[in-house]
Amino acid sequence: MTPVYAYDKLYSRCRPLADWIIRHSFRQLRYIGLERIPQDGVIIFAPNHCNALCDALAVLVMDKSPKVFAARADIFRNKRQAALLHWLKIIPIRRIRDGVDEVRKNEETIALAVETLQHGVSFCMMPEGTHRTKHSLLPLSKGIFRIALQAADAMDKPVYIVPVGLEYADYFRLWDALTVQIGEPIEVNAFREQHASLDRPQLLLALREELTLRMRKTILWVPDDEHYEDNCRRLLMNPPSPYAELRSATLPKGWIRLFLLLSLPLFLLSAALSLPIWLTQWAACRKVKDKAFLNSVRVVVNVLLMPLFLMLPWPFWAFTQEWLYQMRCCRGFGR
Repeated sequence: MTPVYAYDKLYSRCRPLADWIIRHSFRQLRYIGLERIPQDGVIIFAPNHCNALCDALAVLVMDKSPKVFAARADIFRNKRQAALLHWLKIIPIRRIRDGVDEVRKNEETIALAVETLQHGVSFCMMPEGTHRTKHSLLPLSKGIFRIALQAADAMDKPVYIVPVGLEYADYFRLWDALTVQIGEPIEVNAFREQHASLDRPQLLLALREELTLRMRKTILWVPDDEHYEDNCRRLLMNPPSPYAELRSATLPKGWIRLFLLLSLPLFLLSAALSLPIWLTQWAACRKVKDKAFLNSVRVVVNVLLMPLFLMLPWPFWAFTQEWLYQMRCCRGFGR
């Protein structure tokens, strides 16, 4: 089997179109701090994990560079699905819940991740280990730091862990705002030199503490305690820059109502022309038990179906999304 990091002609030809569709599946997709991504070494991206597959897709379309991703191992059990995931440049990572014997197999994954970095391909891993629709962080797993240290041992160029903060205006509706903020990278060798007195286990813990602090700075972080809901509500009512636009005011409701009324015929036409996409999304989402996967399913449907229609439905689909978005705003369910 071709290495997961190797160049694939079909993948390379499909990716620009998929990137375009993914970017335009959000009402607003902003990247802040791209200049912080180092150019003199290899990159391990470490995003927070709050919206399932959409988190990885947001990192993928950040730029045109190739990337390999880690995903939970249980989705690789079906051989055909595993082959597809390999083609999509995704490798399995085992979690404690998979059992001790399965976790031992992570040595193969770590070795493959290091090999990927040695070939100059960036690697992305969600260090929380599971997704959760909260403005908070779960304790980070040690896997990403083991990969980083082993890569630093094996290479004569800098190895960076780059924190990435993903902030969704709405976790469960796709047509809304997503802000992606790049945090301050950790240069692994420099960090190791600064903590030369620490042994390997202590160094892993120190790296975890440092990355946790830097990831918190890239998101609207709220301590996950008994006051989470109240604190979160207050923060979202007056979010700091650059997240203020996530909850920015729209047009006065009177103007929105006028827009909705005058554009109703166009909305009905657009909804009819984009009906195959809508029906497929609706049917697929009905089978989803975890609401955090809803947006991921919708993006996948967009990527699969829009090229089949030669992109013809996209303007109508986008207008339909915007019309419904303004309807939610008018009813008080938007921002």
